[in-house]
Amino acid sequence: MKKILVIRFSSIGDIVLTSPVVRCLKKQTNAEIHFLTKEKYASLVRSNPNIDKVITIEKDIHEVADLLKKEHYDFIVDLHHNLRTLRTKRKLKIPSQSFPKLNVQKWLLVNLKMNRLPKKHVVDRYFEATTKLFIKNDGLGLDYFIAEKDEVDIVSFLPKSFQKYATIALGAQFATKRLPKSQLEKLIAGLPFPIVLLGGKEDQELGDELAKKFPETVFNTAGICSLNQSASIVKQSKFIITHDTGLMHIASAFKIPILSVWGNTVPDFGMSPYLPVEGSQLFEVANLSCRPCSKIGFQKCPKKHFNCMMQQDIPAIITAAKKLFL
Repeated sequence: MKKILVIRFSSIGDIVLTSPVVRCLKKQTNAEIHFLTKEKYASLVRSNPNIDKVITIEKDIHEVADLLKKEHYDFIVDLHHNLRTLRTKRKLKIPSQSFPKLNVQKWLLVNLKMNRLPKKHVVDRYFEATTKLFIKNDGLGLDYFIAEKDEVDIVSFLPKSFQKYATIALGAQFATKRLPKSQLEKLIAGLPFPIVLLGGKEDQELGDELAKKFPETVFNTAGICSLNQSASIVKQSKFIITHDTGLMHIASAFKIPILSVWGNTVPDFGMSPYLPVEGSQLFEVANLSCRPCSKIGFQKCPKKHFNCMMQQDIPAIITAAKKLFL
């Protein structure tokens, strides 16, 4: 085996979760590893020493079809398994293997509340796309590599009182995955230590409002730092409080405690923190008849009550956070 193409087009968390497969492919085959993804996510893998070449598309596989043919791959590891990857494999006409996406089982859980999903993390399902190559999971967890230019010097970047801190990731792609402002305020009010807020430009206004309300304990970086700079801040933090989102998986790669807060999605989908370290906890409102309402999320609660987040046990999250900050 000389050259292997790994495919995962999106999104942040899903791509981070491919890192054990990439590492094991490199170490156990010694092949040249190429990674095909969307350009907007390329920064997640460009610094990975287990990847020899990153190939990107904006929208369609036609953009790089000729380039891929010229590479003469020996095998394709399909970690996306959709129509776009099917077209890619048909164009290249070489041996390949895909992971089980379990869309039927997910549909049953979302729509009929029948849980037929295996008790198996998506990382372990990703490895099922490598059985033809006899790849074994080394059990070392996730990887995340940050370019030197993106490493944040905490001493100069944060105020002196924030040299020891925890992080809160404000964002998630869908609103039904996120704690609303009122719940975040209750949470932060109970945390008597420095908190650094993380997020994209879409989270900046909320972060500014929280920092204004809690000026002594909150520093907002949402909308200011790139994803890799945010990752560097997470890496240097005591722990993270996060929704079901990409930074949760990045934190897993750094082996720091994770307090993950779950709204409309459920850990049963196989996307919980992978190999969580001691002190990590999941927080969810169990036994809601409407949950999960989607495998990804909505911008508004379909039932209009948003109980999956409004009924979160904020005091329990505060207690767990205080123990981790000792």
